[in-house]
Amino acid sequence: MVYKFRVILDAEEDIFRDIAIDEQDTLEDFHNAIFNAFGFDGREVASFYTCDETWNQEEEISLFDTGDVPGEQKIMSDYVLADLLDEQNTKIIYVYDFIQMWTFLVELAAIEEPEAGESYPALLFSHGEMPDDAGEKMFEAENADDLYGEFDDEYDEDDLDMLDGGENFEDFGFEENWN
Repeated sequence: MVYKFRVILDAEEDIFRDIAIDEQDTLEDFHNAIFNAFGFDGREVASFYTCDETWNQEEEISLFDTGDVPGEQKIMSDYVLADLLDEQNTKIIYVYDFIQMWTFLVELAAIEEPEAGESYPALLFSHGEMPDDAGEKMFEAENADDLYGEFDDEYDEDDLDMLDGGENFEDFGFEENWN
């Protein structure tokens, strides 16, 4: 079977690509199809993230093994598309270049029979021009308590002054001009 995806850049403008790829291809194959479809050079690190129906990010699937024990962490080449995505699980997030943070919402739109004579992956449709940069991402907590936690109510400006009350650096076990 062939999976047909819509890959949408997370931006104000409508920028997306429709990509068809064999269900037995890996996430690494899909990564290659995405960066080619959007005109990237493929030199940057990328990751897929599983997510729920409302696009809440879950498990990271990276391009390279970044774990402490080599081979312990599964990477893109270890995942076949059909084992991860199906009619019930249709969404995944893709992030390319962790400096620019190009973020894409990827949704499985259709599962169809392969077309005779067609090679996959294939770019089916392209809409919108890529901007020069990914734009600034706004990461916000759901409420102020998430930002400050238990310290919000107990915060006191005087707590930040370590020399308040006549203390000096010698009281902390080192001299002021130690170097």
